[in-house]
Amino acid sequence: MFPIRDHNPSGRTPYVVYLLIAANVGIFLSYAGLLDTPRAINGFFLTWAVIPARITDGQGFETLVSSMFLHGGFMHLAGNMLFLWIFGDNLEDEMGHLPFLLFYLASGIGAGLLHVISAPYSAVPTVGASGAIAGVMGGYLLLFPKARVDILLILVVYFRILTIPAFIMLGLWLGMQFLGGFGSDPNQGGVAYWAHAGGFVVGLVLCLPLWLRRGAVRFWARNHGQPPHPEYVPSRIPKVPRR
Repeated sequence: MFPIRDHNPSGRTPYVVYLLIAANVGIFLSYAGLLDTPRAINGFFLTWAVIPARITDGQGFETLVSSMFLHGGFMHLAGNMLFLWIFGDNLEDEMGHLPFLLFYLASGIGAGLLHVISAPYSAVPTVGASGAIAGVMGGYLLLFPKARVDILLILVVYFRILTIPAFIMLGLWLGMQFLGGFGSDPNQGGVAYWAHAGGFVVGLVLCLPLWLRRGAVRFWARNHGQPPHPEYVPSRIPKVPRR
């Protein structure tokens, strides 16, 4: 299940989203040549990735920020940037440029700390912007629960583009992180499910003051949980034929 766009246009240019995407892509390209050399990339990640055991030992706190701009491969990068592109512009629109940047960094740091709590003695390096982007998704869910999102649904050989409310798509995503977290051992590496779930919750909590200033439940009631401006309606949603 991949989101491909939402129907929620922003009212201002999302300069910070553009800056974050450019920074992530540029940093990835700067070390991409190391990916084919295990020893070199491992050494690089040991320096700049979050290693829970190091944080638990009181060292390497700067990696809570640096790890947010590192990715383990092109698809890892592309998936994260797609989510940031779809959901980030609307939060930047609501918060303003600098507050959104601080919110993004705070969500990523919070996600990293929760990952450390979930596996305090793990020596496995962890990289990726997904904790911070999960925070963006948590904030989006709080502000626009019924904004419509187009998703590409893939079930083995079945492909279909569906339009569903954000609370369904984001709720399913969050549920999958909790299931993955309870069903895996964070000390063994792999997907940092608790960082994802933690970042989502951190982002939602950080957005509470903004939501309250907008009127809280009254904000939802005025807009029926949808964006407070006319939604973007694509002229045509392509259909993928069944094979």
